[in-house]
Amino acid sequence: MRELPPGARGYILCAVLAALACIAPALTDSGTPWEAAALLAVLYLGCELVKICPLPAGRVPEGIGSFFPVVLAAVFLLPPAAAALVALPGGFAGTVVQRPARVRRVWHGAQQSIAAWVAGRTFGLLHGPAALGGGRSGGSGPPGWVADFPYVLLPATAAAVAFCLVLTALDGGILAAAERRPAATAWRGQLTGSLAPHCVHGLAGLMMAVMWRSPYGLPAALLVLLPMYISCWVFAQYHREHAAHQATIRALVQAVDIKDRYTRGHSERVGQASAMIARELGMAEDRMEVVRIAGILHDVGKLGVPTRLLRKDGPLTPEERRIIELHPEYGHEMVRGIGFLGEARSAILHHHERVDGSGYPYGLTGEQIPVLARVVAVADAFDAMTSTRSYSRARPVPTALAELERCAGAQFDPAMVRALTGAIGRHGWHPVVTSDEDLQVISGSAPAGVADTGRPSPSALAGLPAQGPGPAGETGRPLRDAGDAGGAGAGG
Repeated sequence: MRELPPGARGYILCAVLAALACIAPALTDSGTPWEAAALLAVLYLGCELVKICPLPAGRVPEGIGSFFPVVLAAVFLLPPAAAALVALPGGFAGTVVQRPARVRRVWHGAQQSIAAWVAGRTFGLLHGPAALGGGRSGGSGPPGWVADFPYVLLPATAAAVAFCLVLTALDGGILAAAERRPAATAWRGQLTGSLAPHCVHGLAGLMMAVMWRSPYGLPAALLVLLPMYISCWVFAQYHREHAAHQATIRALVQAVDIKDRYTRGHSERVGQASAMIARELGMAEDRMEVVRIAGILHDVGKLGVPTRLLRKDGPLTPEERRIIELHPEYGHEMVRGIGFLGEARSAILHHHERVDGSGYPYGLTGEQIPVLARVVAVADAFDAMTSTRSYSRARPVPTALAELERCAGAQFDPAMVRALTGAIGRHGWHPVVTSDEDLQVISGSAPAGVADTGRPSPSALAGLPAQGPGPAGETGRPLRDAGDAGGAGAGG
């Protein structure tokens, strides 16, 4: 408890006292259905413990979260106080990653007990026990018993929503108390992200309760529970793999940014612009994500280019240019074995091709160039022109778009240029913040020489070569990337 602020300690203490008040009636009431409560408590505890126990195929992914159908089944089957008691051991045994672990376990147990009690009261106020049939005894219903469908769905849904509301409200409160967040940000996004999963868990809990009350009893209820648990496991496994994919991408991008300090943040901005083009073209969400990843990783091949060339302040020699022109092939080889990248690999290989056939590495023309590569080429050139670097000033967005339009049909696919122009016209260009300096600008602590716009001030740009929208090869800056030889000064 000493690791938490006093306000957070007081908040947790109040939650524990509230949980004890919710549970107390079950301990003193002689009519508490202890057999059903004990079975559900052990079942919920087992669902939580199995996540930390070794299995033949490995452990259950941490992202599976708490398995709430059992708790919600208890809400539907038992009195509110008994349902709160069922939630306590499983909440205490849940997976905890951050410290202090013991305090967090107590918090989870108290939080879930309070939420179960409120959900149970909500279910009772809407006459849910009568609709479910058989009273709140946890036993099987009489022969021929049938729940009151569809009315029982109303109190069950309301109970699941109440359960979710209490959990998110308590979570927001502890975030505000422990991390001293503003109240408005502590609750932001929590309800919208958790309401649908809790409603699904509520439906599974209702199915379990209905089968428990049926003449088939507990075995039928467990048969309902098993496929739900497996589906949650599969869903968590998917999220775990997705997180691993994102971590792989971040690691590659960070390696490129460290090696080529001139283009720090360029990869993320190209991914952002590529996604804007894809959205404007009406691509499906899954393909749009592939386009974004392709934009982020388009320069990963620079890891195979000597650092002295990437950081050279003067013009590149023809031999040095030929070495840098190998970076798309290096990048393609680096990501060849990463299966989830899929179509993004072709964009990494061909993003320096030109529609007139004068690009590299293979001199493809027009429709021979993969669609994603044509998208990334435009996004890459746009960010190169609108970013300030040590050897060139940033061009205004309208100037950069005009230059892209001038080079459309020769260097770039006109459809991709139109898509970017349309997207920026509708939504503007708000590049992602990646560098420490940009973060300082946003927080109001910009370093000397950096204006409030997030770009270096005119005095900081003094002495840098001017970059105008002149013809190919006349930008007056070093050819940092072989793509810079294009009319748009393209390529980061």
